[in-house]
Amino acid sequence: MSGTPASQRPQAWTAQQVRQDNSWILRLSEAEIQGMREALNHARTLNKPLLEMEQADFPLNDAARDVLKRAIDTTQGRWGMCLVKGFPVGEWTEEEARLAYWGMSLYMGVGRTQNRASQFMNDVRNEGGEYKVKGGRGYNTNAGLDFHQDSCDVVGLLCRRTAKSGGSSKVISSIALYEEVERRRPDLIPVLKGTWFHSYQGTQDPVQPPYYRCPIFGNHPEFFAARANRKNTVAAQRDFPEVPRLTRAQEEALDLLDELMPSELLCYSMDLEEGDMQLLNNYVTLHSRTPFEDFDEPDRKRHLFRLWLSVPGSQPLPDNWKEYFGDVRPGAVRGGVRGSAITQEFLAYEKRQAAALGMTYEPWQPQVRQEDMARIVAAANADMASA
Repeated sequence: MSGTPASQRPQAWTAQQVRQDNSWILRLSEAEIQGMREALNHARTLNKPLLEMEQADFPLNDAARDVLKRAIDTTQGRWGMCLVKGFPVGEWTEEEARLAYWGMSLYMGVGRTQNRASQFMNDVRNEGGEYKVKGGRGYNTNAGLDFHQDSCDVVGLLCRRTAKSGGSSKVISSIALYEEVERRRPDLIPVLKGTWFHSYQGTQDPVQPPYYRCPIFGNHPEFFAARANRKNTVAAQRDFPEVPRLTRAQEEALDLLDELMPSELLCYSMDLEEGDMQLLNNYVTLHSRTPFEDFDEPDRKRHLFRLWLSVPGSQPLPDNWKEYFGDVRPGAVRGGVRGSAITQEFLAYEKRQAAALGMTYEPWQPQVRQEDMARIVAAANADMASA
């Protein structure tokens, strides 16, 4: 993507602009849907574990392949997001829908692990989890979520069941957010580009420290990137007393972001319907969700499948984002959270899938170990004490 003209890259947008342009919405044709059906029918006969599957095991026709490529390409363009409507989830059982979504992902990117258990596909549904607690995550609760982004190039949600009420998806352009901060408080831009500590919420590899550093706004000279999740920033302060305390300017910056993100100017709401696939570029959008209420019947409860993907056309990232993402080169396999249960099957899958998509791949290694972070934090606290 590094050679992409600036005019074809993601740009700032307001909620009103998104409402007036539906070029980021794709509706599946009958030929594309039929391609999905036929590929699923073939994959079902193989009974292969998901991590052993290759594209040949989910043989999409040209129409279906093309729409998935266009969908991913759309996330790297003007709006930084894509909504694909019309997947025939009503025809599929839960396991068939899971198999179909994974099969489609083989044409879109390399799946990343998403939690402490190193799972590569998550079920987004209320399983009684708690959100704003130590180690809390949002995907297994019915809570409303803070604006955030996921730890990958593109997050994909396939909606299988909608809620009885609530659960609306909210999205903003983080480029527009930056511009609004710059307009109102230009003095806070350097603060947001500075050093911030965030909790891994227990999802790190055992050799990594329980928190990491990443600026909220990136400093790449050509490509915009933002990463904000106040819950995890606050968790680092709450759970790890050695982490440098937030400055007054940092608190002001977080408060301003909290004011701007849900504003009518920036925040676009959409209700995902059954058969919708939402794809968001995590470097140029932030998203949240309203609380929801479920139906009583188990198979009618709100249920989405979530994939975190590295994608072939991804942008370069700032050098100081490497600590968290592992690789900042464009089109590289990166991101995800390592967790503590990575398997050899997953390692073989990601290497094979990267080769199939022509992506840059290097085996994972920690950028910062626990002992490294102990020295980093000690030095940072000494600097603050002497300032």
